[in-house]
Amino acid sequence: MPTLLLRLAGPLQSWGAGSKFEIRLTENEPTKSGVIGMVAAALGRKRDEPVDDLAAMKFGVRADRPGVLLRDYHIAKAAKSSYVTYRYYLSDAVFLAGLESDDKELLSRIEYALRHPVFPLFLGRRSCVPTLPIVMGIRENSLLGALENEKPLVRGGDKLRIRYDNVSGYAVKQDLPLSFDIRHRKYGYRYEAEEWVLPPGGEHDPMAEL
Repeated sequence: MPTLLLRLAGPLQSWGAGSKFEIRLTENEPTKSGVIGMVAAALGRKRDEPVDDLAAMKFGVRADRPGVLLRDYHIAKAAKSSYVTYRYYLSDAVFLAGLESDDKELLSRIEYALRHPVFPLFLGRRSCVPTLPIVMGIRENSLLGALENEKPLVRGGDKLRIRYDNVSGYAVKQDLPLSFDIRHRKYGYRYEAEEWVLPPGGEHDPMAEL
C-alpha cells in the first residue's frame, strides 16, 4: 500500500492537543489532526467541508530531530484588565510524516496540492511557517516500512522514534479529525503504537555531528 512522505520542519512548530484558556501546549510531534488540517488547506477545503477521506488515511511520524521545547508568553487585554497567556513551541525540530492509503490517486492529488497549496500552510499554528521541501514523494511501501527505510533528514546516528496509527497500539489519543468547522469542531479517538529504529545504513556514530 503506497505512502506519501512529508518533511515537517521549520524554526517553530506547535501541535496543540487539549490546550485551553491561558496555556497553549504542544505535543512532542505533529498530530494527525494538525497534518490533516494542513492537507485540507492545501487542497482548498474550507473548514465546514468534510474530511472523512483524509482522516481515513493511516498516519505516522518519525522524529528525526525532536527539537527543544520553548515557552513564550503573550499579554492579552480584556475590557478592563490584562492577563498573561503561555504558548509552547518546538524549536528547530524536524519530522518525517507519512500518510498511507490504498487510493494512490488521492495521495497524488495531495502531493500536488502541497506543492501548489490553495491556502497557506503552517505547522500547527499560523505563526509556524514550514521550510521547504515539504513533499518527499510517494513510496511503494507500507506506512511503517516507509518511515523505517527512509534516510534520515538530518545528520546523526541515534535511534529514531516512530509513532503511528495501529489498532493494537498502547496509547489512545483524541486526535482523529471529524470536523474542522469552527461552530462545532469534533475529534474522535485513534490508537497509536511506538517503535525505535536505527537510521537506515548503520550503527550510532558519535562523531557524525563533528
